[in-house]
Amino acid sequence: MRLNLEFKGGLELLFGSVKCHEVDLDSNEITVEKLLVWIRENLLKERQEMFLKGKSVRPGVLVLINDYDWELMGHLEAPIKDKDSVVFISTLHGG
Repeated sequence: MRLNLEFKGGLELLFGSVKCHEVDLDSNEITVEKLLVWIRENLLKERQEMFLKGKSVRPGVLVLINDYDWELMGHLEAPIKDKDSVVFISTLHGG
């Protein structure tokens, strides 16, 4: 399964300053929860606590699956399929 993952709003700094990642996974369909585990183990370079909290993303991180809010699609149980685009956007800014 091939996915397009994007990290925006400053999150890209946690992923080696790379905003877009095209990744291949061994499964045909997974959930957001399993994708987050894969991201933690394979892409996240530093400061895990700035992206994840428990099994989910931190509050203030918007997750879009093919431009739809993941909360409308089942939150952590939302299905991810081949060629999906998953975007993570931090809505929190320092100041």
